[in-house]
Amino acid sequence: MSRYLTLSALAVLFLFPLVWSGYASLEEPSNYLEMARFGEGIDTYAVNSVLVSVMTVGGTLVVSALGGYGFARFDFPGKNVLFLATLAILMVPYATILIPLYVLLGYLGLQNSLVGLSLVFVMFQLPFALFMMRNAFEALPRELEEAALVDGCGTFRAFARILLHAVRPALITVGLFAFLASWNDFFAPLILLNDGSSFTLPVAVVSMTQHTFGAIDYGMLQAGVMVMALPCLVLFIVLQRHYVRGFMSGALRG
Repeated sequence: MSRYLTLSALAVLFLFPLVWSGYASLEEPSNYLEMARFGEGIDTYAVNSVLVSVMTVGGTLVVSALGGYGFARFDFPGKNVLFLATLAILMVPYATILIPLYVLLGYLGLQNSLVGLSLVFVMFQLPFALFMMRNAFEALPRELEEAALVDGCGTFRAFARILLHAVRPALITVGLFAFLASWNDFFAPLILLNDGSSFTLPVAVVSMTQHTFGAIDYGMLQAGVMVMALPCLVLFIVLQRHYVRGFMSGALRG
C-alpha cells in the first residue's frame, strides 16, 4: 500500500507543473490567438522546430548506429582512444564552443541555417548516442550475425536487416533523447540563428512573452510552454516501453 501511495505522490508532484501551466494558459484564451499571430506565425516556428528535430534525430541515429556497430564489432588501431575522445565532448562546457561553431558555420556557408543548427545538435548528441549503441551491439550474441553471414548476407546487409532490428529499443532511446534536446534547446538557436523567420519555438516563445521594460506576459508564456511540452509528452508516453528497454540493454550494461 505504501508503494502505491509513494508512486501516487510522485505522479502528482511531477504532473502539477504541467497541469498548472495548462490552467494558467487557458485563463485568457486570447493568449493562444496572440501567440499564433506573433511575428512570422507560430506555425512557421513550429515547422522550423520540427525540421531541426527531424534532421537531428536522423543524423544522430545514422552516425551512432554505424559508429556503435563499428566500435562493438571491429578492431582497429586507436579504437579505444577514438571512443574516449568522442566521450570527452561531454566534458566541454556547451556554451563555450558555440561562438567558435558560429564562426565555423560561417566558413561552411551554414550560418543562420537550420541544417547548421542540426549539425551542432548531432555533434552534442554523439557521445551519449555512441555509448548507448556500442553497448547495445555488444550485448547481442555474435552467433546472430554469424548465422546471417552463413545464410549469404553481407556484413552491411546483416547489419541493416537483422542487427538494427535487434537493437531497436536502443535506437528509440537515442532518437527520443535527440528529439528532446533539439526540440527544447534555447541557447544554441539563440546564438546560431539571427533571422526571425528561422527561429525555433523556444526562441520564439521567449521573444513573444517579453514586452516593454522587460515585462513578461506569463499567460502567453504558459501557452507557449504547453505547445512545446505536448509533443514531448505524447512521444514519451507512446515510446515509454521501448525507452526503458533501451536503457536496460544499453546504458546499464556499460
